[in-house]
Amino acid sequence: MSSGASRDVLGRGLRVLGHAIRTEPRLFIVGAIGSSLFGLLIIANSYVVGWVIGHVVVPSFASHQVDTGRLWLVAAIFLGISGLRVASIFGRRLGAGFMQFRLQARYRRAVTGRYLSLPPAWHQRHATGTLLSNANSDVEAAWGPIAPLPFAVGTIVMLIAAMISLFLTDWVLALVGATLFPALFGLNLVYSRRMSPRQIRAQQMRGKVSAVAHESFDGALVVKTMGREADESRRFGVFVDELRDSLIAVGRLRGLFDPLMDSLPSLGTLAVLLLGAWRLRSGAIGVADVVSVAFLFTVLAFPVRAIGWVVGELPRSVAGWDRVRAVLDAEGDLAYGDGSLPGAGPAELRFDQVRFSYGEGPQILHDVSFTVPSGRTVALVGATGSGKSTIASLAVRLVDPESGSIGIDGVKLPDLALSALAGAAALVPQVPFVFDDTVRGNIALDRPGVDDEAVRDALALAQADRFVAGLPDGLDTAVGERGTSLSGGQRQRLTLARALAGKPRLLVLDDATSAVDPRVEAAILGALRASDARASVLVVAYRRATIALADQVVYLERGRVVATGTHAELMTFHAGYQDLVTAYEKAEHQE
Repeated sequence: MSSGASRDVLGRGLRVLGHAIRTEPRLFIVGAIGSSLFGLLIIANSYVVGWVIGHVVVPSFASHQVDTGRLWLVAAIFLGISGLRVASIFGRRLGAGFMQFRLQARYRRAVTGRYLSLPPAWHQRHATGTLLSNANSDVEAAWGPIAPLPFAVGTIVMLIAAMISLFLTDWVLALVGATLFPALFGLNLVYSRRMSPRQIRAQQMRGKVSAVAHESFDGALVVKTMGREADESRRFGVFVDELRDSLIAVGRLRGLFDPLMDSLPSLGTLAVLLLGAWRLRSGAIGVADVVSVAFLFTVLAFPVRAIGWVVGELPRSVAGWDRVRAVLDAEGDLAYGDGSLPGAGPAELRFDQVRFSYGEGPQILHDVSFTVPSGRTVALVGATGSGKSTIASLAVRLVDPESGSIGIDGVKLPDLALSALAGAAALVPQVPFVFDDTVRGNIALDRPGVDDEAVRDALALAQADRFVAGLPDGLDTAVGERGTSLSGGQRQRLTLARALAGKPRLLVLDDATSAVDPRVEAAILGALRASDARASVLVVAYRRATIALADQVVYLERGRVVATGTHAELMTFHAGYQDLVTAYEKAEHQE
């Protein structure tokens, strides 16, 4: 890494620390005061030791008598300094620890909140493992230097005070400090430049390992059924080995740096003893001065190392902060208005000349227009890739169209408040997601007004009340991670009940009953039509029996609405529709 790049990392790292200090100023002040007090006490302790040697120990040897009063005074001084050092260490660690943990908690919440506010299209462009790494290891890396930061600030205060005390003691011995202290800073700077690319590389590899691990665990069923365990292990092993090598490179440099940091104060102590003996013979200084300065240099190594800890962590901090900021600064938010929907009862959904494509990809929808009348069921029918799921996502505003408009009861979706849209429309997706919670928790989701009665009514509408009643603990049965204790059809009915519990005015079913027996599916749709909490329904349908239950069918081909009408009408007058539905029916019978 070039010197310019190293300076850039150092500058950016210091700006990250500045942001941390501005965010938690009180805790930083507590830690910095505690650390500064600790550093000043180290200097005070050094001069107390020198005074004891020069004015108590040496005179006692010379006179062969011990001054008991002075011994008690020495003991009291050392106990007082020790007590103050305990208090300073407590303040330093309290401030630094609270500051670091509060920053980590704050930014974990911020990253997670940002994930929830970004649309699905953004998530589809980023690996889940990488997102987990952003919220965990990247946040930890960003605030890694916070723990030693107050200590480093206190060390700087200590070094300034030490230089002043050295010049007040003897200018010759002060020259040793004037040589040693810049050497310590220079060594830290070299260390930072060498460590920077290693830390950045290691942080990048942590994200890659997390992404590959999550993908492997998430696809465990595919890996096992396809017999790819060995291949997947090798693929994961490649990234693990790269992370190992990166961390070894970090450790190797750190292993070289630490002995050098220890050796410089030792060399300083040796120089002080040599020069001090010369100055002592000339009568320029006394024994107490030599002992004080020598003792001061022997205890400098550990505090000064705190500066190296901060500087060494800055490259990793910058890498983590950049990855966290990439999430927090991500674009693609859906702007909401403050409008509400008039009236009550089933809502009307209208698509008007809607066009849509994913990013820079090909056009998915071309001037799509249709209406779901209030209280009616409309089936979306089309071959795979015709845009049905995209329409379902647009209907509940998971994404926005490129052009055209989508409205509920005459109000365009972007004009609605988020709460108004969420309360009016509910989507049940193709792949059901079940939380690692009880049946009750999965359906209620702690929503106000969704009590046990509402949960049971929703289960009855979703034709799930019978199987839930047969579970060991009924509504209190834990369903496991992703609902592993349930069948596919049971998970689909549970997610349908979750949507129905909120009493939506518009229900969008994106092939949400594909794993359910056709008779149960017919019973679900029939119950929805007959329910007092009847909603307008837009259903992506494949089965002929399901399609036949709809009041109207919208037939899609390659992202275009090519026909609308009842199932019977389209079967009579549209050959493409007839061929597709017949093919679906044949495939279903073959299963």
